[in-house]
Amino acid sequence: VLAAIAKKSIKEVSYHKRFSGDWIKRLGDGTEESHNRMQEAFDNLWTFTNELFLMTADDTAMVEAGVGVDVDGLKAAWTQEITALLTEATLTVPDLKYFLKGGKEGIHSEHMGFILTEMQYMQRTYPNMTW
Repeated sequence: VLAAIAKKSIKEVSYHKRFSGDWIKRLGDGTEESHNRMQEAFDNLWTFTNELFLMTADDTAMVEAGVGVDVDGLKAAWTQEITALLTEATLTVPDLKYFLKGGKEGIHSEHMGFILTEMQYMQRTYPNMTW
């Protein structure tokens, strides 16, 4: 079952990677307005990207049990790929030395409460709803 889910996930992730990459290129290399907005978005959000590759104690335990992925090992390939994409989109990779962390361990700013409230609206308004 897990292998089937993984196989389907690879197809889905490939599609979304291609789709979002096309939009990054289209907007980054588009008008001056779209370029500036895309660059500002990357500048504002880049500080969170390093956490994708931080290993928590739980992540390490999963790797040791043979059922997890050592995400730290994915960073070099991701950096190379995202740099190529941003370059093609005429965008600049933000030059940050400090990255935020803690989200994987449940440490969030007060903004998380507002985000969760928005995301949970339908289920709270219509409990047990089905599509």
